[in-house]
Amino acid sequence: MLSGRRLDLLDPSPLDIEVADIAHGLAFVARWNGQTRGDWPYSVAEHSLLVEALLQRARPNWPVSWRLAALLHDAPEYVLGDMISPVKSAIGPSYAELDARLSAAVHRRFGIPAALPAEAKRAIKRADRVSAWLEAMQIAGFARAEADRLFGRPPQGWLDAETTITLRPPAEARDAYLARFETLIASD
Repeated sequence: MLSGRRLDLLDPSPLDIEVADIAHGLAFVARWNGQTRGDWPYSVAEHSLLVEALLQRARPNWPVSWRLAALLHDAPEYVLGDMISPVKSAIGPSYAELDARLSAAVHRRFGIPAALPAEAKRAIKRADRVSAWLEAMQIAGFARAEADRLFGRPPQGWLDAETTITLRPPAEARDAYLARFETLIASD
């Protein structure tokens, strides 16, 4: 890693995980395999910021640790990359196991339970799907009917008319991710 840490992907230690490595890696990993409109790729860092913002909007009184978990929900992708769901399914359980080990190490590193409570996990997954719905329509070229069919129409209260996708250069996405992380950690 750029921090100088050596991360064993098969047996990740929380001590080898640094948020700067996560932010940097996610800022350079493109969602949608890079097949999005705009002058910059839509990064996993930007997506993670949106997921956390959506969760905050829908659950404003939730503990900061669950919002931090939302920001970190795709953290393993800083070393694994972002694979589209059909590829993950084709790889099978070994990918899911690797992802789960990395997620657990990331959670332990930042004081979040390795296994989230079911309600928090469901809400973060819902925010993730709302984000995918919004991304599909705003930057990935999907029609609304197709986004509704694939991701489900967002529930009431999760979006407002001003919720838009903003594309930024990777360095700006990285810095925004780090700033949000620091804000959440400081308020916990």
